[in-house]
Amino acid sequence: GRGWSRKSRYLCAAKPRQVLHDWQWHGARRGEGGAAALQEAAKQGLAEGQLSLGKCFSNGAGVVQDEEEAVKLFRQAAEQGLADGQYTIGDIYMTGNGSAHDEEKAARLFTKAAKQGLAVAQYALGSCFERGAGVVQDDEEAVKL
Repeated sequence: GRGWSRKSRYLCAAKPRQVLHDWQWHGARRGEGGAAALQEAAKQGLAEGQLSLGKCFSNGAGVVQDEEEAVKLFRQAAEQGLADGQYTIGDIYMTGNGSAHDEEKAARLFTKAAKQGLAVAQYALGSCFERGAGVVQDDEEAVKL
């Protein structure tokens, strides 16, 4: 109907960052087809779009579930310096789910995200220091984080 026509014109004319914002705050909560908007934002190189689309592929939300595509998108977001992307791909390396298990890479990515103030990355890095996972075990450093 008319709603889809208006939505289609908006998605084609709007700037990808605005489409991404609108989808994240409005469309996703109503279960509307935001995958197309996210694909456009990711294609435009927006790290936030890459991260969000990666989550869609990881969970099969609005797209066919595809862990390889999810990991690729998470890496792209991380390479652009997005703290959430760095944490997410670091977590994948730490667990080995969707990629090879590599604690050193995970700790490096957690460090980058933690330096940007991402609390979950700070916690993950503290856990690395506590267990000696990917870094030299250091209880003092673990407590600081």
